[in-house]
Amino acid sequence: MTSGMSGDKLQSASRDDSRRRGKSLEEAILASTWAELTESGYSSLTLEAVARRSGTSRPVLHRRWKSRADLVAAALIRHFALHPVDVPDLANLRDELALLLRQLADRSTPMVVQIILAMSEDLAREGRNIAVLRSRIVDDGPMNAIIQRGIGRGEIDSCKLTPHIASLPQDLLRHQAIMTNDGISDDFIFIVLDQIFLPLVSRADQGEPPAIP
Repeated sequence: MTSGMSGDKLQSASRDDSRRRGKSLEEAILASTWAELTESGYSSLTLEAVARRSGTSRPVLHRRWKSRADLVAAALIRHFALHPVDVPDLANLRDELALLLRQLADRSTPMVVQIILAMSEDLAREGRNIAVLRSRIVDDGPMNAIIQRGIGRGEIDSCKLTPHIASLPQDLLRHQAIMTNDGISDDFIFIVLDQIFLPLVSRADQGEPPAIP
């Protein structure tokens, strides 16, 4: 049996789906997935519960997402899209990076971190890992824009940049969130910038980074 619904309920769900197609139905499902995650966590989430909350059927979910991990990854993408980071040109590399990391830290709450960690077992069974998940849910565009502005202003020596160094601030932020399962402090952000990242990429004539406030 593909779902716990009776024939009448399946027919009702089918009628509901006929009225809600495409993006409308997908939005309802992903919103329901996030609500289930918030209430019960990843380990207790079932496709049946998501289908019931969104007024559809489990086969409808399977047509769009092949597994629970795929469905939750889509819900995470939606969550991040609803909470975008926005870093304008502040004419100062350090200020822009600090604002970016603060926004990323505020968006990646302990609950979000717990969801991602809990997905690791399912991902391993599917021959994937958290790095693959990161490539789907993380938008490196804001960081790349800040780096390009820093290069244009002469604050970054492009010869010192590598892909690993460019991703270092965000990688350290994620590592801290995973290891502590707690919020990220401003002190930690400025340690990452002033003691690690900026000394690695700054031009030699830029001088020492400012002291940690």
